[in-house]
Amino acid sequence: MESLPRRQQEVLQATVRHYVDTVEPVGSHILVRRFGLPASPATVRSAMGALEQRGLLTQPHTSAGRIPSQLGYRLYVDQLLPSPGAAALQLERELAGISLQWAALDDLLQHLARRLADLTGLLSLISRPRRPRPHLQEVRLVVSSDRLLVFLVQGAALTTSLNLRLPGGSDQMPMLERWTNEQLRNRPAGRIEWERLPAQLGASGGLLRQALESHAQLGRGGDFDGVVAAGLGGLLGQPEFSRTSSLLPLVQLVESGPQQVLAPPGNGQTAEGAGSIWIGTEHPHTALGQCSVVQAPYRTADGSRGQVALVGPMRMAYATARAAVDSVATILQRLLN
Repeated sequence: MESLPRRQQEVLQATVRHYVDTVEPVGSHILVRRFGLPASPATVRSAMGALEQRGLLTQPHTSAGRIPSQLGYRLYVDQLLPSPGAAALQLERELAGISLQWAALDDLLQHLARRLADLTGLLSLISRPRRPRPHLQEVRLVVSSDRLLVFLVQGAALTTSLNLRLPGGSDQMPMLERWTNEQLRNRPAGRIEWERLPAQLGASGGLLRQALESHAQLGRGGDFDGVVAAGLGGLLGQPEFSRTSSLLPLVQLVESGPQQVLAPPGNGQTAEGAGSIWIGTEHPHTALGQCSVVQAPYRTADGSRGQVALVGPMRMAYATARAAVDSVATILQRLLN
C-alpha cells in the first residue's frame, strides 16, 4: 500500500487513537483540539474526506464523525504504529526477571497467559511447543496378494505404512505411484492436486486420496489440544462484544479448538517466523471476522514451536499488544532453551 501524504498520516493516527480510547466517531474540531494537530479544522476535515475516499475511514452514521475502517487499521499497523506504551514496557521489565521456577510447563504458560490478559484486557492464547510435522515427501505403493501397502516417506527417519484393501485395477499402481510422486516433487508442503488426477486412475486414485486424507486428519487430532487461554471474560467489557450474538462465535471457536485462532505464520502480512497481525477478515477463520489477532512465535532448542497471541476487537492498542506478545515469546524462548 502506498504511503499517505504527511497530513493524512497525522489525521489517520489521531483518528485511530481517539477511537481506541473512546469508541466514539470523531470530527475535525475534536482532532485538532485533542491532539494539537498543526492545521485548521477545515484542513483536517479535507484530509478526513480524502482518507474516506481511500477507504481508510468510514462514517457509521450520516451525521456522525469518522472511525477507522479495516483497511485503515491495516495501513496504521504497517506504516504508522507508534512505540509501545508504558504497560508493555512494564510487562517487559517484569518478565526480564522471571526464572524457571515452575513445576510444570503448563503452570508457566497459564501464568503468562493471565498476565497478558490482565495487562491488555484481551483474550490471550499460548500454545505448548510442538515439533512441526514433516511434510509428505514420497509415496510408495506395494501390491501384496489382495492388499495394497502404502508407505508414506516424511523424512529420512520417518516412514508410515497404511494397509488398504486392494482396489480393482492393480496394474495401475505403478502409474499412480509415479503421478503422486511427481505431484509431491512439484508442489510445496507435500500438497497433491487431486483434481489433476488422470481419468484412468480415478478408482485407485480415489482410494489413495481417501486414505491419505484420513491419515492426515488423524495426525492433526492433537492440534486442538495444547493451548492455554485466559481473559475471555474480559472481552465482555468491550463494547463490540456487548451483545451475546457478537461474542458467541468467538466463544464457540475457543471452546471447540483454540488452536484454530492461531493462524499459521507467514500470511503475507509479515515474514515467516516473525510476529503477525491479522485484522478482521484477513484471518482465515470467519468467526474472527470482527476481531484482530496479534501473534508471535517462539522456538525451543529441539526445534519445537509455539505461538503467543492476543485476540480482541479491531479497535485495539496494536503497539502495546504486539510488544506484549513479543515479550512473552522472547521469555519463553529463553526459559525453554
